[in-house]
Amino acid sequence: MLALLIFVVTLVFVIWQPRGLGIGWSALAGACVALMAGVVGWGDVAIVWDIVWDATFTFVALIIISLVLDDAGFFAWAALHIARWGKGSGRRLFPLIIILGAIISAFFANDGAALLLTPIMLAILLRLKFSEKSALAFIIATGFVADSTSLPLVISNLVNIVSANYFGVSFSRYALVMGPVNIVSLLATLLVLWLYFRRDIPRNYPLERLEEPAHAIRDRQVFYAAFPIIVVLLIALFVTAHLGIPICLFMGAAALALMAIAGRWFGGRKNRVISLSHVLKNAPWQIVLFSIGMYLVVYGLGQAWLTADAADFLAIIGHQGIYVATIGSGFAAAILASVMNNLPATLIGALAVDHVGGHVSPVIQQLMIYANVIGNDLGPKFTPIGSLATLLWLHVLAGKGHKITWGQYMKVGVIITTPVLFLTLLALALWYPLLPPAIVP
Repeated sequence: MLALLIFVVTLVFVIWQPRGLGIGWSALAGACVALMAGVVGWGDVAIVWDIVWDATFTFVALIIISLVLDDAGFFAWAALHIARWGKGSGRRLFPLIIILGAIISAFFANDGAALLLTPIMLAILLRLKFSEKSALAFIIATGFVADSTSLPLVISNLVNIVSANYFGVSFSRYALVMGPVNIVSLLATLLVLWLYFRRDIPRNYPLERLEEPAHAIRDRQVFYAAFPIIVVLLIALFVTAHLGIPICLFMGAAALALMAIAGRWFGGRKNRVISLSHVLKNAPWQIVLFSIGMYLVVYGLGQAWLTADAADFLAIIGHQGIYVATIGSGFAAAILASVMNNLPATLIGALAVDHVGGHVSPVIQQLMIYANVIGNDLGPKFTPIGSLATLLWLHVLAGKGHKITWGQYMKVGVIITTPVLFLTLLALALWYPLLPPAIVP
């Protein structure tokens, strides 16, 4: 009960963030209380840090890359191209925006897709003078697809990174399993969002109100360097997948390369367009403190009772066949993420799946590994507190004059998320048994 109380109070402060305390300091304070109360020990700090350090610094590097590219006009350029490809048809623009969100989410993480694309979309919708209902359809779609299609690569979501590192899943193996599953998630997202918002999507919009995409580019050196850097980065991640090299080293190198170009570190620092101090100031440094703090609190909760209870549940459904095990464990992870936040829920799920080994078949356990990822990637869309990205996304919208209440969000979230989550988990259960066995999961 003490472990649960510490977790609940910590989560409240993480969400509330009184007086600008920030998610990091709030989580770290909870970890200090857990240490003083004896819920966790100093040895647990090393265990938790070993689990989260690579994922944490990878995420920070990803957001720095995204911020540099955003300041260079990369995402605005892409969004304007998409708007022009819509050719004035709102019903063509809607799926194109969802596909753009899926691409950005895959390569720049779900947080990058939700937080960087949303302001750009709002600016475009304002220029096109969409009605409030029409604008809301595009806004919700942008926020939803950022999470629902953050499955294909290890770097697409912090949840993916933590899970892959914990179970030793290589970059290439993960992509082989989740790439096709992500396509199903994207198609399901398109279908469900279309059915839900079809009456709110405008038939036409005036193309003449859109500026030329080239005008959105602010730093051409960074813009043109982005494409080869991303390609080289992905090739390096796939080629070295089985060497055990920390992903954060590759992501950090890519971030430094873009920063060097943006800051004109070589050949003089004239003609700089992007303020690196602004980029570094807005980088998610608090996530470093949050990772060690929140995960330590959750680790204590798991040691107290939650991990054992979760493992018992997984063992029961693990004997009911592939489909029940996959869909059941995925929905369990989603529900836990929606009330606990997906980052701590990911650790609890991973610990439980690890504990259930030996009680279920190896194939069932491996399916549960990926089902836990899917549940924690999509499940947060049930509630606003399910993920930090959603809370930040709502904050950005409120700052732009588009306030969405928790009641409005949950009404849409439950209706949209449930069928997409089910179909995605079903796709995993159908796809994974067809793959050749792996040395690692």
